Amino acid sequence: MPRMIYDYTKSVLEKVSFDLDLFMKELKKAIKKLLPYEVEHLRNWLVYFTAQNPQLRPCLELVTEAE
Repeated sequence: MPRMIYDYTKSVLEKVSFDLDLFMKELKKAIKKLLPYEVEHLRNWLVYFTAQNPQLRPCLELVTEAE
């Protein structure tokens, strides 16, 4: 079940990546709901994803602060 939440979170983030504010809002919700090791996986994915979408780089700070 937790893996499904993680995968769902990634798909939501990908869909809202066109809007930085919406992306940050969804990312904050995800950090609250995911387990600590899932947040670590999400951070790793986010590093990769923001390399392709540089406008989302400010969001990396949110995940770094959550750890």
